[in-house]
Amino acid sequence: MVSSAPRKRRRRASARWKESERQVELNCPAQGERAEPKNNPQQLAAQQQKHWTSSYVLNLLDLNGQGSQKYTAQLVKTVKGSVMPVKKKRKLPDTDDNERKCKITSFTRPQIRGARPISSEKLFSSKKCLAWFHEYAGPDKVVGPDAMEKFCEDVGVEPENIIMLVLAWHLEAASMGFFTKEEWLRGMTLLQCDCMERLQSKLDYLRSELNDSVAFKNIYRYAFDFSRDKDQRSLDMDTAKSMLALLLGRTWPLFPVFHQFLEQSKYKGMNKDQWYNVLEFSRTINVDLSNYDEDGAWPVLLDEFVEWQKTWSAS
Repeated sequence: MVSSAPRKRRRRASARWKESERQVELNCPAQGERAEPKNNPQQLAAQQQKHWTSSYVLNLLDLNGQGSQKYTAQLVKTVKGSVMPVKKKRKLPDTDDNERKCKITSFTRPQIRGARPISSEKLFSSKKCLAWFHEYAGPDKVVGPDAMEKFCEDVGVEPENIIMLVLAWHLEAASMGFFTKEEWLRGMTLLQCDCMERLQSKLDYLRSELNDSVAFKNIYRYAFDFSRDKDQRSLDMDTAKSMLALLLGRTWPLFPVFHQFLEQSKYKGMNKDQWYNVLEFSRTINVDLSNYDEDGAWPVLLDEFVEWQKTWSAS
């Protein structure tokens, strides 16, 4: 026999639902009747909260007698919260773009590895460099031979030191023993030297350029025009021997023999082609001259040197 309990529960629930609809109709204004203005949201919320009571919701949910108190209590809390008046979002006051702050600005920017802030004391000063030039320059605004000796003494090197040739190459000095104002400012600016202390700190760098094959080749070729008289196309032999001793005396094993050959030769000078080929000869030809090609494009000066060397070695 089927129990009639569920039917009774459904009837009671249906009756309660009709009763709730009747109460809602009583609270609503009749047709043609003017509704009261809803100016006060707090009164509306109170009326809705009074209607949606906890007992009323519990009765609606427990239609089959299987409602859970814990679950229904959570729903009641949700329903109660839903009828509360919604607060309007407060509009932030307008501010200038310069006053707006972004959270990302609070993070420290990553530092580039090895980068250090440049101190104002380390910056190159053209004004200071020019004043340094005038300490040695004469009335003609040129550092001449006498002032050059004083300059070398202050630097701490001899005038014949190859470092002075490397420095002149950086300054692109046109004549040996002279530095013009334009040459000084151009070269010292590239070296970032505006005082004696800075130049002295660059001496190791200038010396290291002699170990670079490309830089040394440029310095060697520069030395020809730097050393020769400007009214002559060739370099006189005495100057040539001195410059070759300065540039190749410590690195070319055959230089003492080649120097001796120049001493006894009939040559009074050395042209640019001969000067350039001496460096190439010192770099490519073996000490025993075994790889020298007599039919190669060597100048006659070097052909005669090879022949003289073989004769001298045999005797």
